[in-house]
Amino acid sequence: MIEFNIYSLNSSNTSSKVPCSSALCEQQKQCSSPQSNCPYEVLYLSNGTSSTGVLVEDVLHLTTDEDKTKAVEAKITFGCGQTQTGSFLNGAAPNGLFGLGMDNVSVPSILANENLASNSFSMCFGLDGVGRITFGDRGSSGQGETPFNLRQSHPTYNVSITQVNVGGNTADLDFNAIFDSGTSFTYLNDPAYTLISENFNNFAVEKRHTSNSSGLPFEYCYDLSANQTSFKYPIVNLTMKGGDYFFVNDPIIVISLQGGDVYCLGIVKSDNVNIIGQNFMTGYRIVFDRERMVLGWKASDCYDIEASNTLPVNPTTAVPPAIAVNPEATSGNANNTNISGASPSITSPSRHLKTLFYALTFALIPFFALI
Repeated sequence: MIEFNIYSLNSSNTSSKVPCSSALCEQQKQCSSPQSNCPYEVLYLSNGTSSTGVLVEDVLHLTTDEDKTKAVEAKITFGCGQTQTGSFLNGAAPNGLFGLGMDNVSVPSILANENLASNSFSMCFGLDGVGRITFGDRGSSGQGETPFNLRQSHPTYNVSITQVNVGGNTADLDFNAIFDSGTSFTYLNDPAYTLISENFNNFAVEKRHTSNSSGLPFEYCYDLSANQTSFKYPIVNLTMKGGDYFFVNDPIIVISLQGGDVYCLGIVKSDNVNIIGQNFMTGYRIVFDRERMVLGWKASDCYDIEASNTLPVNPTTAVPPAIAVNPEATSGNANNTNISGASPSITSPSRHLKTLFYALTFALIPFFALI
């Protein structure tokens, strides 16, 4: 267990409350005067989940690639939560949310507006749970890319997927999905959910887990025997708009139950939105290039960028989507194909998906929502 220090506005000698007169205050209609503290309210995709409080300005301490011994102090604005509801009361993001979206109040936007970093950042999701976040990272040569689908009312990191490959065979399927590092697992609605899940199930070797008492959020889980040290599962890969391939390195999660271990396809059925979560980003450095408006990705073990204060954490349950919008998701028709083939075997049934701490000496909120 890791003890988190609760941020205290009064204990920080660099903090200040944001007044209603600030250009970053979006709730000015709720202010009694321009000098009042600026309130905020965020409603999340999970039913009944919200956060309210006041906006605060404080210092984020970063290091640069040029001189890792010298800290860069950047003033950022964030919400100091006073009332939390829904999933926040059940363990979701116990140490807060770190805004990485396109709105002006997000950390990447503030850093870019202050000319402290390019208007782009990357997040690396290591296979062993190590993570990196690098502000100003615009990617590298040879990375895969696809354009963002922007909605002016509430822009998100939404991309188009044109094909799905399960087990080595490809099916044409056009749908949009949001790349959201604030969601542990991937959420898909139909037809994408059914196409991937049923084809995955057709070629899973182990017996499907049927217990209804385990409380798992995943529909497609498979029992592992007590002495089993390896297993195989069908590959899951995506083709993005523009033709670049996104190979899913880690679509499954191994979970220890009272009756033994199971492995599950880490996809949850969604009613209204498609979300590519952390598990599908594993093994990649994901670049959110807001200057060129493209998503980039390149295979990485996340050790090629030196960083400090990294620490893997093992969550015990799946965290619901943390996106603070209700985006419209579009889907196309699927051309179902027979699926065959499998990935190399997994040799560690006890391996669990890990959320990530990042190389920030400012330890307020290492769990992310793209808002």
